[in-house]
Amino acid sequence: MDPLLKLLRENASYRPDQLAKMLQLDEAEVVGRIKDYEADGTIVGYRTIINEEKINIERVRAVIEVKITPEREGGFNHLASRIAKHSEVRACYLMSGSYDLLAIVEGDSLKQVASFVSDKLSTLQGVLSTSTHFMLKPYKEHGVLLHRDESDQKLQVSP
Repeated sequence: MDPLLKLLRENASYRPDQLAKMLQLDEAEVVGRIKDYEADGTIVGYRTIINEEKINIERVRAVIEVKITPEREGGFNHLASRIAKHSEVRACYLMSGSYDLLAIVEGDSLKQVASFVSDKLSTLQGVLSTSTHFMLKPYKEHGVLLHRDESDQKLQVSP
């Protein structure tokens, strides 16, 4: 992977001048390469990871295992794309194993997520079954620990 992309994946808030210094490149070259990556769809967005407990946001998240029937021409792609377009769906992946798709869904309440599953997802032609697992507490997101575990800190040793 391009070292520039590695750095942006690690921390999207690096400024072009910082990236240029780290990569020993000209700042204009870094800016140009980023624009090229954005234009060709390699970079599709930037994100900030927020510990929502710190700002008292109550969101309900669920992981949904979805079994579907592949279509004759498009396999899983057409139905997966239809599912992924729903605003409640934060991520959608084709999986190996006992189910076909993994959808990560988010809503303001348990009822809202449940309604999405029962009214929108399960009723799609080609969806055979769903299994919903509600997320209770995040510990790590996108490689970032959200909580400091006090037990991980070393105790001071005194004579």
